[in-house]
Amino acid sequence: MRSYSIIIVVVLYGLQFLTSCGNDSQKVVEIEPANVQEKQFYGIDDFVFPNLDNNSKIQVSQWAVFEDFDNEIRTINRRTKEVLRNKSLRLVTQMDSLSKNIPDTLSSRAIKSRLLVVKTRVYLLNQEINKSKSDSSMLQNHISELNTSYSNLIQQINEKFEKDAIDVQRLDDEKKELEKQKRFLDSVYDAELKDQNQ
Repeated sequence: MRSYSIIIVVVLYGLQFLTSCGNDSQKVVEIEPANVQEKQFYGIDDFVFPNLDNNSKIQVSQWAVFEDFDNEIRTINRRTKEVLRNKSLRLVTQMDSLSKNIPDTLSSRAIKSRLLVVKTRVYLLNQEINKSKSDSSMLQNHISELNTSYSNLIQQINEKFEKDAIDVQRLDDEKKELEKQKRFLDSVYDAELKDQNQ
């Protein structure tokens, strides 16, 4: 009889041990989805920003903080929420400096308006990422819009300096043409003077 009670006690302890092991595995399963959600990446996998032309790079080098802002924004895709939180804070700080210190060579209405759109997108991203419960689809949308708006800014900067270069070339061509016409008129005038003197 005593051996049956020992067997029953051992079996009960064994069952309790097995059930407690089962509960631990359930706890691990419950914790993993939260960790997986924190490791979710946002942004576009293969998004490629346009590059500044050589002429644009020279002009932009005078713009304080632009290089840091450019490096920060080009690495915004495929990031976790925690990384995005840090990046968006830096972008907001850099954006304030950028918009206050636009060099004269870049101070055109088109560039200022593109910059304003980028600033708005940066602030919207920062606002969304810092919500207690940020919406993943909204976060994804804000990153996508920021990608597009920054690409448009880069293209606008490139276009401005392409247009400036074309304008300079056109003025140079006009000046050369006027000089050529003046030389021709001078030679005609000299020829007429020689004819009159003979």
